[in-house]
Amino acid sequence: MRIYNKALKTSLETSDSISMKTILKKMIVLALITVNFSVLGLGAYWVYISTLGYDFPKITETRLREPASLKEKFGQAPMIYTMDKFIVNLSGMPKRTIRVQVNLDMISPVAFQEIMDFDNRAKARDKIVRILNDKTFDDLETIQGKLFLKDKIVAEVNQILSQGLVKDVYFTDFVMN
Repeated sequence: MRIYNKALKTSLETSDSISMKTILKKMIVLALITVNFSVLGLGAYWVYISTLGYDFPKITETRLREPASLKEKFGQAPMIYTMDKFIVNLSGMPKRTIRVQVNLDMISPVAFQEIMDFDNRAKARDKIVRILNDKTFDDLETIQGKLFLKDKIVAEVNQILSQGLVKDVYFTDFVMN
């Protein structure tokens, strides 16, 4: 009877290990099949989206004209008025000249339109020439001197304008000799 029990236990352990191995193999095969179908499904979806499912943009005349109408963009863009270059004699000895190009950063479109008016533009140029004529080479040689010049130009041009204001002044060309 002992031998029979030992043989039965070994046969049961062997059948348990065989059944566990087969179950494990079946689970691995099932997982691989699932992953394979998932990849296949994603690939099919990608092909569909890139070919058949692509929605072509609809081009209409109004959509083509949008870049030409800049009213909305004009209100958001910076309002910078670029003046012609100034070549002015500085005060003091020895005689020196300055070549400067002034850009006025306006606060609003109304201010931009106001500076574009011929009378205001001429008055602003005259004020800037007078300011530059009063400066010496030593006044403008340092960064601090250039910053004071910017502030003076802003203050003088703002006195000319009735509705708008100048936010800042930029120098794009500044040469003294």
